[in-house]
Amino acid sequence: MEIVKATIEQLDLVSPLFDAYRVFYGQESDLTVAREFIESRLNNDESIIYLALDDKGNGLGFIQLYPSFSSVSAARTWVLNDLFVLDTARRQGVAKKLMDAAKDMGKKDNVKGLALETAESNVNAQKLYESLGYERESGTYHYFLQLQA
Repeated sequence: MEIVKATIEQLDLVSPLFDAYRVFYGQESDLTVAREFIESRLNNDESIIYLALDDKGNGLGFIQLYPSFSSVSAARTWVLNDLFVLDTARRQGVAKKLMDAAKDMGKKDNVKGLALETAESNVNAQKLYESLGYERESGTYHYFLQLQA
C-alpha cells in the first residue's frame, strides 16, 4: 500500500471514493457531483487529499483536510474533514496510514493541530482517533446555520 498526495491526475481515483463516502453519510450516489467537487478543491488548492493505493494503483481510501486558523492561538490549523476507506480494505491499516500522513503533513507545515468531528454513532472511527492521540473536546457546542436546502 502506498499513500500519495492527490493531484488532478488522480481525480478519477478519488472521485468514486468521495462518492462512496457521501453515500456512507446518507447522500444519494452522484459521481458527477463528487467529481466536480473534488476537481474544484484540487484545481483551486482548497484542500489537501491523501490517497491510499494498493499495489496495482487502485484507490483504497482517502483523507481530505482543509486549512483553517485559530484566532485565539494566532496559529494555523487543519480541519480533517473527510476520511473514508472502502469496505473491502477496512481493518488493514489503511485509515491509520492516512491519518499518519495527515499528522506528518501538519508537523511539516508547523500547524498547531488537526481538528476533526465524527458522528456519535461512528464508534469505530472514535476508537481509531483516540488510539492515535486525538482527545474528545468537552465544554463546547458546535452549531450550524443551514442556508440551503
